[in-house]
Amino acid sequence: MSIATDIASLQIMAEVYKKKNLQDILEKTVNSLVEQVPYIDWSGIYFYENGKEVSLLAASDSEDDLAWESNGELKFPIKNSKNENIGIMIVRTREVIAFDVTDVSTLETIASAIGELSLAN
Repeated sequence: MSIATDIASLQIMAEVYKKKNLQDILEKTVNSLVEQVPYIDWSGIYFYENGKEVSLLAASDSEDDLAWESNGELKFPIKNSKNENIGIMIVRTREVIAFDVTDVSTLETIASAIGELSLAN
């Protein structure tokens, strides 16, 4: 199952390393995850404001976040270069058992890259 996640990750990381606009990268990230990985049904990236409030900056479907339909959910902290939590990336699936260890590692790498990029923008 993780080959699709790896392919999506490569596309996302290519955008990150091109140092494009942060919002464009966030949108590319959530859309690539849903389009390329058959078992990811929703993805969203939230950033903290004022240290507490959460703001949705990008979502694969902003109208329906599958919060009540999903059978699986993974959350990955987005940290800046000072190791401060600045946001969270969430992926959800309708499948009962979908994610494996490789998915977790790959998605952690994507969240980390977004955190490093957010400081640069």
